Amino acid sequence: MTDMRAFRDAVDSWANGGPGDAARALAVQLGVRTAVLLEGPSDLAAVEALAARRGRDLAAEGVCVVPMGGAMSVGRYAGLLGPPGLGLRLTGLCDEGEQRFYARGLKRAGAPHGGFFVCVRDLEDELIRALGTARVEEIVRAEDDLRAWQTFLRQPAQHGRARHQQLRRFLGTKKGRKIRYGRLLVDALDLGLEQVPTPLDDLLTSL
Repeated sequence: MTDMRAFRDAVDSWANGGPGDAARALAVQLGVRTAVLLEGPSDLAAVEALAARRGRDLAAEGVCVVPMGGAMSVGRYAGLLGPPGLGLRLTGLCDEGEQRFYARGLKRAGAPHGGFFVCVRDLEDELIRALGTARVEEIVRAEDDLRAWQTFLRQPAQHGRARHQQLRRFLGTKKGRKIRYGRLLVDALDLGLEQVPTPLDDLLTSL
């Protein structure tokens, strides 16, 4: 059965120079109305995890979550999916330090910048602050990453750094770790205590 993953793959192929026919056909077939532009797969894991926890089926709602492979790709994806291309509503997350890329790319695509929600540094940073470093370290231990974490802390570059910064850096030191923890950290949030980081909460609420 054709699903939103097939559409996402078709969009990625189109963005990398392939034809856009498959993406156009799938957009109609699947009833896609909104594209959520994210920088990478760890953001995708977090957004999908929160949607699942809130009982949302984004694909059934016509929402496709698209990891772009970096902020500098936003203009290309916005051009293909926004007003000049498929005419979808565009939204997503933006790191504070990357706002200039988003503003320029979205302007070029004729898409409004107001639909994007800004993380102070990145989504991992927001999740660590929301949970607190002690809780994140508990998750690291539960995932049998304690030895790797202790080895990481012995590195000279980590001496004197705040625990928050160390944890954020640790998540990016092994391929696939940021993706795995993107999901795990969201799963650890206490939704009843309004612990969800504001940019992520606002994004889901807007869909």
